[in-house]
Amino acid sequence: MRKIILNTMLLTITGAFLSGCGLDNYDAPKSVVTGKVVYNGRNIGVKGTGSTVQLELWQPGYDLYTAIPVYVTQDGSFQTEIFDGDYKLVAKSGTGPWVSSQDTVDVTVKGATTCEYPVTPFYTISNENFSLNGSTLTATFSVTAVAATQQLERAILVVNKTSFVDENAQIARADQLAPGTGQISMTLELTEEVLSSTLLNARVGLKTEGNQAIYSSVVKIK
Repeated sequence: MRKIILNTMLLTITGAFLSGCGLDNYDAPKSVVTGKVVYNGRNIGVKGTGSTVQLELWQPGYDLYTAIPVYVTQDGSFQTEIFDGDYKLVAKSGTGPWVSSQDTVDVTVKGATTCEYPVTPFYTISNENFSLNGSTLTATFSVTAVAATQQLERAILVVNKTSFVDENAQIARADQLAPGTGQISMTLELTEEVLSSTLLNARVGLKTEGNQAIYSSVVKIK
């Protein structure tokens, strides 16, 4: 009798274990959402390293109502895999170089889905130009105030030997404090070690107090 009871208990435990495992065996999400963060239809360049700049997807109507992180790459684009359904896309507060708001974009996901997330940056960069003459890199660009509620702290000129370029991913950097608006010119003397790289990319950025920097596109200078 004891053996029968023991065998029955083992079967019950094994069945419960297998049933529990089955509950965890959900299919992985297969729908891909791609998009970009824009201002007036133009991509917003950001810091691409460290998963710093984020959006969030929320799906109402479920008991487990938590944010799905969406990481923005340096050219302002993003991509994530999720399940089909109706979602709310919002910017994670304090991570981007734009005015924090509760703006929501409704996204209906059904297979491959594309969307845009509009923002209002504090400042914009335009008409950027880079010139490498010997060891001197010169960058010129225009700075325009859009929602200048934050003090413009500095302009940044950064160079790297990979396609990723920002204040962390760089091998040479120059800063200009309180650059103001209008036409800006910056120079950076590159060392022999930097110039020995077979590939060099550059971009400029604008940092406001307490926020991430907004960046120009990455440009190949060598």
